[in-house]
Amino acid sequence: MKTVFGSLEAYQKGNVVVIDDDPKNYVFSNIYETAARSAPYERVCSAKNFEYVIEVSRAEGQSGWYACAHDEFVVCMDGEVEVHLVKLDAPHAAIDMTIEGAQWLDDLPQGQRMMGRIVLRRGHMALLPAGAAYRFESAKPGVIMFQTIQGPATVEKWADICLA
Repeated sequence: MKTVFGSLEAYQKGNVVVIDDDPKNYVFSNIYETAARSAPYERVCSAKNFEYVIEVSRAEGQSGWYACAHDEFVVCMDGEVEVHLVKLDAPHAAIDMTIEGAQWLDDLPQGQRMMGRIVLRRGHMALLPAGAAYRFESAKPGVIMFQTIQGPATVEKWADICLA
């Protein structure tokens, strides 16, 4: 069997593959199709295991600012995406540290301006550290995937994903 990498422009619609196991042990979703049908930086839940989620986003233009009380990871699945990180002066003042998952920030956060800038290309992964603010920029449409905990920014569109 040959491995074929999808992209936003070229993906094959997913299907169900018969397995000799309990289907509840598996999750499937075409992340490229999900991203193609989503608004830029809408964090769509693509897989879920208790409170842990895999979110898929269409990377296009500039996102708003996010922060989280715990570490998250982002993987670029297609395209090129810049991650801008700001170390918050007062994380407890910027976000509710008792809430899990990514939270939107209303304004540009106060903090060390260039904590870091990361350029992600297909297959590259970055840590989004707890208590830091981050945003994304992409000149062309792409796809990013988050490993995180379900939170305020998580969007569930199971009927759109599974029944489309």
